[in-house]
Amino acid sequence: MYCTHVCGYCTAAAKLLEKKGVPIETIYVDDEPARRAEMVEITGRTTVPQIFIGPRHVGGYRELAQLEIGDRLDALLQAP
Repeated sequence: MYCTHVCGYCTAAAKLLEKKGVPIETIYVDDEPARRAEMVEITGRTTVPQIFIGPRHVGGYRELAQLEIGDRLDALLQAP
């Protein structure tokens, strides 16, 4: 998950994933500007968080929350 240290949505996304028992690799783009450029190149987005489950780009917190609300997040987390 690409994030910053002061992002409330990043914190919310991390809490949701932690609740699901998912280990999170956190990339702080405010510490590493080159990683922000990498994030934009990969996702086409400039906002954080940018969340990946495996190789799949989920999007930001809003998209992650929609997966949870729609009962689709658990299936995605279980996919190989």
